[in-house]
Amino acid sequence: MRRAVFSVSLVATAVAAVMLAASAAGAAPTLRCDSSKKLKSGKYSKIIVPAGETCNGTKATIRVTGNVKVESGATFVLGNEENAGGGKIDGSVKAKDAASVQLHFAKVGGSVAIEGGTGFFSTVEDNVIRGGAHITGYQGFWLGFIRNQVGGSVRLNNNIMDDPDANEYVSNTIGGNLVCIGDSPAPQVGDSGGSPNVVSGQKIGQCAGL
Repeated sequence: MRRAVFSVSLVATAVAAVMLAASAAGAAPTLRCDSSKKLKSGKYSKIIVPAGETCNGTKATIRVTGNVKVESGATFVLGNEENAGGGKIDGSVKAKDAASVQLHFAKVGGSVAIEGGTGFFSTVEDNVIRGGAHITGYQGFWLGFIRNQVGGSVRLNNNIMDDPDANEYVSNTIGGNLVCIGDSPAPQVGDSGGSPNVVSGQKIGQCAGL
């Protein structure tokens, strides 16, 4: 009887080891995405764009089980207006002092946060964002926040652009408040041909009329 129990235990241990190895082999990798190659469609546990690098995924459709992190001076591009792309990010998109964040046609389970940074342009368009979103202290040529569905509040504050047609914040559906303070130029429709934002909460500051 003991021998039989011992044998069953060995079999169970061996099966568990095989399943663990198979799971590890099939686990989504963490990707450090840099300028050496374009971002490919696929599944990742996390994407990190190192400082000063460019992660170009204009045609990529991705699934990220964790977060996307964009470091200082880096550029992250996912999808575009013409080729769609995008995909699903279970976590959040976080950028600190990035040169550019261009996010199109993505479903984001967490939030989108772009803080600081100086570059040519950044844009967040045609996304479904379950949490909130904020773009604060970005300086560049042009910035847009257009046609997004956001579950929480949106803050678009202190973004200073060179283009007088910049800071186009239109056609969004927002579950919380929309707060715009200290933006230059003042938030506008611009040449986007967009429609007023639909906001469940309050429109505060410069976006009160949008």
